[in-house]
Amino acid sequence: MKRRTLIAAAAAIGLVMASNAAAQTQKCKLAQIAEWPLRAEHYRPVVEGAINGQKIGILLDTASAQSLVRRSGTARLGLTRYPVEGSRVLAVGGEAGAEFVHLDEFSIGRAVRKNWRVLVTGEYDFSDDLVFVLGDDFFNQADVEFDLGHNAVRLYETRDCEGVSLAYWARDAIVVLIVTGSQLELTVSINGVPLRARLDSSTTRSVVSLPDAERLGVTPKTPGVVGGGCYYGFGKDGVESWIAPFESFAVGNELVRNPKIHIAQVWKNYTVTETGTRLPSTLPGLPAMLLGADFLRSHRVLVAQSQQKIYLSYVGGTVFPGAPSKGCNDASPSDPRPDPTPKQGDR
Repeated sequence: MKRRTLIAAAAAIGLVMASNAAAQTQKCKLAQIAEWPLRAEHYRPVVEGAINGQKIGILLDTASAQSLVRRSGTARLGLTRYPVEGSRVLAVGGEAGAEFVHLDEFSIGRAVRKNWRVLVTGEYDFSDDLVFVLGDDFFNQADVEFDLGHNAVRLYETRDCEGVSLAYWARDAIVVLIVTGSQLELTVSINGVPLRARLDSSTTRSVVSLPDAERLGVTPKTPGVVGGGCYYGFGKDGVESWIAPFESFAVGNELVRNPKIHIAQVWKNYTVTETGTRLPSTLPGLPAMLLGADFLRSHRVLVAQSQQKIYLSYVGGTVFPGAPSKGCNDASPSDPRPDPTPKQGDR
């Protein structure tokens, strides 16, 4: 049987077509496929879902190339893991042996996907029932709006909207292009230098790769730099991070002066391949920065895959909040993956 994607399944439900309020032409239509309420207790975007009828928490991760099941949750769900011969999963902090599970049914709201083979990864839980990571293999099929300020993520399909702004909530929204051939990357500027940044909804704190920060003249020994805690991805180990002062951060025509942004060796254990992009990064093929949930919470963001554009507008709060924290060697073993909710102040 031909597999149906979540987008196709959701569209088949027959949700009502809605006109784009910001459209400049009657022809442009924005079809809302779904609206997913977010769990308010999580700083990162987490939604309710189910695997084989069992309720789970689902982390929305724009930076994960593939959707994943956390290894710690497979036993609770009664899922059998099968090895993927000759394959490894790469992540911040290292590699993990690849395995997969077979899902009879996966659902979010009324959207259902059946007979899905999904990779297994991850050594730690964010919470007991947060066991699934919805990745880029899903998000590249629809236009996705992150409205974390209202605890909602919305999915859209567009029709006849070429050249028309899809930012229906703000006429002055910033528009940036998705870097061609990238995994949801855009161009930002730090201290006046253009860099590639990947939108990473799964990481709490935005971070600049340490080698790229050093190229900008910022190191852990720079005056004003303080410890930023242990930075985790989906690998086995965390990496040390620091909170560093920069002169400026810019995306489109939005300028943040004197931001304090985390720096860390996020790609320390990665093996990379040159991609041909001309936007600079000390590590070829990898972005210089990850824009995390802190950035998403201070902005309203629509990722328009249909136009290869990202629309965003500032909605309030500190773009890169952060507080000094203990390092990896001082982290509590009972809380290996903290999910703090940084205080939101003025930009």
